[in-house]
Amino acid sequence: MTAGNPITRTSQWGLYQQAVVDVELPGGPVRITPAPPGVVVGRFPVPHGETIHVVTAHNPRGTRASRQHNDRAHRQLLGLLRRRGLPWWPAVGGDPDGRHTEESAAIVGLSDDEARALGREFGQDAVFAWSAPAWRLLTCFGAEEALTLGWRATERPSGPSGPSMP
Repeated sequence: MTAGNPITRTSQWGLYQQAVVDVELPGGPVRITPAPPGVVVGRFPVPHGETIHVVTAHNPRGTRASRQHNDRAHRQLLGLLRRRGLPWWPAVGGDPDGRHTEESAAIVGLSDDEARALGREFGQDAVFAWSAPAWRLLTCFGAEEALTLGWRATERPSGPSGPSMP
């Protein structure tokens, strides 16, 4: 998610709350959609107690970057994840209609603070945190704010997927 002013002062916050994320899990692709707090529908793919953080490197600092820039930044993100030995799956986040999407990584093994730091490193306003009990939106800059929602995981038709583990 792109960065700009602290997220609480931007109109992007409302858009982030509505964003959906498609994740290429080993058992097949799923779409995560936000739900009211306390609502959890579907299977969570990692052991209870772990969190999957969704981070993008696209469109840093609130600017619409070129495709070449976004592709290069995404490769840098994936290279960093490989060097750190973190398991991840390909993901794409965006608006529910699919008009705006950003290639991302769904990462296992980070704390919320580490995920925020990674988002900051790539100029992002926020990252998603998906756990068995909640779908959370974590700010990367300014106050360490979070919005906690529920989630729905819906199986998606299979599509092409890239490498998913370091």
